[in-house]
Amino acid sequence: MSQRPLNENITATRRTFLAVSAAGVTLAVAGTALAAKRKQPRKIGIGLQLWSIREDAAKDMDAALKSAADLGFEGVEFAGFHKYAKDAQGLRKKLDELKLKAAGSHVGASAFAADKLQETIDFHKTIGCRYLIVAGDKRFSDPAGSEEYAKVMNDAAKALKPAGLFCGHHNHTEEFKKVGDKPNDKTYWDLFIERTKKDVAIEHDIGWSTMAGFDPVVLIKRYPGRTKLAHFKAKLPEGVKDKKPFIGQDTIDWRGVIKACDEAGGTEWFIVEQEDYPKGMTPIECVKTSLDGLKAILADMGR
Repeated sequence: MSQRPLNENITATRRTFLAVSAAGVTLAVAGTALAAKRKQPRKIGIGLQLWSIREDAAKDMDAALKSAADLGFEGVEFAGFHKYAKDAQGLRKKLDELKLKAAGSHVGASAFAADKLQETIDFHKTIGCRYLIVAGDKRFSDPAGSEEYAKVMNDAAKALKPAGLFCGHHNHTEEFKKVGDKPNDKTYWDLFIERTKKDVAIEHDIGWSTMAGFDPVVLIKRYPGRTKLAHFKAKLPEGVKDKKPFIGQDTIDWRGVIKACDEAGGTEWFIVEQEDYPKGMTPIECVKTSLDGLKAILADMGR
């Protein structure tokens, strides 16, 4: 067999090297792009709990909704419907007009009773609200009633599911009472989540769990996928000085909370709730201050 000339072999080798190198670069770029794509944070909406401006909403619901839209909120969570209590179609029209979504609705557990269930479903489907959240129930942290309440919520979740709706529970501080008197005993929060199906959402109020002495980041990670809604509320523990009750000016590790919600919580909405109004500021001014703080944190995190 005749041997190729040396310069021809060198040329062929150079071509092979360049081709392999180019392929390697292409794969590396593709791999980097894929990795970057995987690391992109999930889209989580920002809503306003209208309880924050409850007096404004009671006086003029349309104006309150417009205020939320003007501040840049993507959605609102209801704490009563005021003039729209019997007018789901009218409320949906107003939400669409303002380009707002119904992030959630606070209801009583009685809304899931057999004689009210269909009315509850029809109303919330019409306004486009998937999450029906019980804002608090005395049975939650009651030794005799806690199991009954968990069953009520499981039954509600089953009844709502065909309509594409979900029920859930919003915490205050009582939910974190220990079931027993030993240091390692579970809290009623743990007990409720363990007793309910995954279709029962948790609306984790970060401010209240912090006030109860718990780390919200740990709580979110403990039960993956259950924190569908998170109340972003700045609360100041007793004795704290040189801080303010606004997101980003308080003591809560919001970056850790946001990361936990994104990576573990399955969270769909960050819902700003303002309950403290420093002297000289209106509720809507306080809401704006907390929203600006949240947006600054998100921007700093590259979200």
